[in-house]
Amino acid sequence: MDDNDSIINAVSRRTFVGTMAAAAGFMIVPRHVLGGTGFVAPSDKVNIATVGYRFGQGTSNTNALLKLPNVNIVALCDVDDSEAARKASAKLHGLVPNAVLHKDYRVMLEKQKDFDGVIVATPDHTHAVVAMAAMQLGKHVYVQKPLTHTVSEARALTEAARKYKVVTQMGNQGHSGEGVRLIEEWINDGAIGKVHEVHCWTNRPIWPQGMPRPTDTPPVPEGLDWDLWIGPAAMRPFHPTYHPTAWRAWWDFGCGALGDMACHVMDAAYQCLKLGYPTSVTTHMAYNVVANKTGPWGSRVKYDDGFPPGTLVYLTFPARGKNLPAVKLHWYDGGLLPERPEELEPQFRLPESGTIFVGEKGKLMCETYSESPRLIPASRMAAYKRPKKTITRVANNSHEGNWIDGITGKLKPCSNFDYSGPFTETVLLGNVGMRFPDQKLLWDGAAMKITNVAGANEFIQHHHRAGWSL
Repeated sequence: MDDNDSIINAVSRRTFVGTMAAAAGFMIVPRHVLGGTGFVAPSDKVNIATVGYRFGQGTSNTNALLKLPNVNIVALCDVDDSEAARKASAKLHGLVPNAVLHKDYRVMLEKQKDFDGVIVATPDHTHAVVAMAAMQLGKHVYVQKPLTHTVSEARALTEAARKYKVVTQMGNQGHSGEGVRLIEEWINDGAIGKVHEVHCWTNRPIWPQGMPRPTDTPPVPEGLDWDLWIGPAAMRPFHPTYHPTAWRAWWDFGCGALGDMACHVMDAAYQCLKLGYPTSVTTHMAYNVVANKTGPWGSRVKYDDGFPPGTLVYLTFPARGKNLPAVKLHWYDGGLLPERPEELEPQFRLPESGTIFVGEKGKLMCETYSESPRLIPASRMAAYKRPKKTITRVANNSHEGNWIDGITGKLKPCSNFDYSGPFTETVLLGNVGMRFPDQKLLWDGAAMKITNVAGANEFIQHHHRAGWSL
């Protein structure tokens, strides 16, 4: 939808309708009345393309958009046209039978011009190249979390969104929910006093992780373009361990449990405490327990290709003003958990994923997507007089709808890249720490540089295969 064309068309319609009304001598009923509640004229709809729709979040995001009255899905793109992929996406095809199908997003961007925005729901290693190509053409983008595969890619997308003046959103859907807003209002109200410590954990990975690179080379399924799937990563033979199952487990393609879930689980802390850039990161890795283990973490096993079975990450943040003291954030995955709060009643368990805010006057806990926030113990929550709601809510808690509202000029989406870009940098810094386990890395966020460990900045930067670039 071109803004100038929309204005011209709107004027033309008004001129035509006004002239006919005057000639006929009767009142014209507004078209929204003629169309009934929720009616949107085709010319007012936002046209969207989805890249990476066959499996997982691409399907979910597209289905969410189909529930909105002012959205058309006009293109679907995926490198996998195998029998399994077609079967997985058959229902979605039935909902949008007129959508143009593509295999290569570059061809889609070059040949098809009728869409306003692009959903990017590919594996992590291709988020940045797809999103950047779309933004350079003036397309609005909704990019699944984590926003990018590397810290430098996140910085590049943040700057590109400003340069090309496009509407952006990262797919951490909890950021559009009620929970994160309640938490911020309660913290601002002083419900637990000044927060100086945060614990975040997840039940991921729920896929195999911490295994050696496969050595067998089964054939590529017919219909899957393996070269396109590999994209900017280093070429390696196809294996079903990579696609479509456990690509998150491998350095070249995913960001591990931390990258998968921290953009959800850490979101409340990052938003409500205005954390910004950390000043240091220390990552400990939980290794597979093997014979002759050395210490509580088990024997040292190198994970040059894949992520370890579990990690413990410490991020330190400086004070951000009078009421926002320095914060130490603890991250746990792979079955590791924080110490159970003594305030949590015996009959309650820690959720599978969640966050505990530790304040000078008490503790606050929420679950994976910032949902179900509560002060602990329950008696403290029952006695708490909640403040008035002062933070703007997202209509219907719809993260995709919040992006569409941004495209139509109603607001700035809540997880736009000015927010989610620096947030992603912070999350992925924990993965950089995995390259230097048990070492404290000092971080200069403004300069995007680790200042104390030689060689660490190599892992801040993206390294794309020849023929692929931002």
